[in-house]
Amino acid sequence: MSTAPTFPVFDDYFPDINGFILELVNAYEAGKIQSWEDLDQRVKQYFTPERMQRMESRLPGWGRMASYTDGITLVHVMCVFLGMLMLPEYQALTPAQQQMAKWIVLFHDLDKVHVRGKKDTMHAFRSGVQAANLLPRFGFRTREKYHERIGQWSKYAMGAFLLEESNGTPRPDNRKLPGILIGIDNLFGKSTPAALITKTALLHISLAVDPFYPTPAPLTDDEIKRFIDPDLFPLLRVMMHADNEGWSLFEAETRIQRRNNAKKAFENIEMLFTR
Repeated sequence: MSTAPTFPVFDDYFPDINGFILELVNAYEAGKIQSWEDLDQRVKQYFTPERMQRMESRLPGWGRMASYTDGITLVHVMCVFLGMLMLPEYQALTPAQQQMAKWIVLFHDLDKVHVRGKKDTMHAFRSGVQAANLLPRFGFRTREKYHERIGQWSKYAMGAFLLEESNGTPRPDNRKLPGILIGIDNLFGKSTPAALITKTALLHISLAVDPFYPTPAPLTDDEIKRFIDPDLFPLLRVMMHADNEGWSLFEAETRIQRRNNAKKAFENIEMLFTR
């Protein structure tokens, strides 16, 4: 993969947000952000009604995502950006991969519904569908029959769930992943930036790397080897590490434990590719 981005650059499309993220990193490293409350205040000061309207016009669904539970998901997304930029795994990515990683964070919870005490077990699939539908707006390349295929693919991916017999809670139906992932390649081309961004958003809670967050439908070792390739793996690893940061950045012991658990899990996953 080339190190120079040959696709729409996040920093160019969202320069204000990128600048704000860098400000958060500097403030955190200087000890000026020491709690979720500190971050919450800064995020809500930044996202004025005017900025929220601009975001919604460019990224439909942003306002709804930010409306749940006093903006908890909005603050989480910005915390994920903040945590990601400090990760050694992110810093080891190529410049092109780093730009893809920012697009992934932008989309990863775009269609998440937050209800206290409940997990939105299908938000990754829905957010992946949002990514596939919205990326062409920013100039990401599509294959010739994208417009003919996107509607049917979106319907198929949105319906890829099973209901738990005990409580009726939906969970991803991984039996449909082959069709979903092949469909993404048919929309954008295999291992293209848009395909990798969409797949990572869709799969970002698919690996059992964090015992603090039970994975609703973890991929088996065989599925990991079938569905995750060397282009996708580093992006998925960074996204899942960053997602952990987004909930534990201000809890030192929990943060260390979650990171160590995830690192070990990813080391084991990486070994699957050599078997």
